Amino acid sequence: MQNWIRSRHLICQGNFFIFETVDYSTIERFSQCIRVLGGTIISVEPIDKLWMGDHRQVILYRVRSSLHTPGHSLKQYWIKYGSFRTRFDRGS
Repeated sequence: MQNWIRSRHLICQGNFFIFETVDYSTIERFSQCIRVLGGTIISVEPIDKLWMGDHRQVILYRVRSSLHTPGHSLKQYWIKYGSFRTRFDRGS
């Protein structure tokens, strides 16, 4: 989870954690991590299509999750090393 925060795949928005990836198998690993920490997955949505090279297009997924533990160490880690935008935000 900390690596995903540092790579800007995982950000925090209010009480929610937002995870974006083009690899669907990563969503399953992220979901397991959230469950182990006591959180829940709220939604998984395809939000965009991205070109990888000249001939390959992939789907960008967004996972919204929540951890209802105030002061959770993951949120503290995000405050220290995280970002407000994911690596896939067009404005970054």
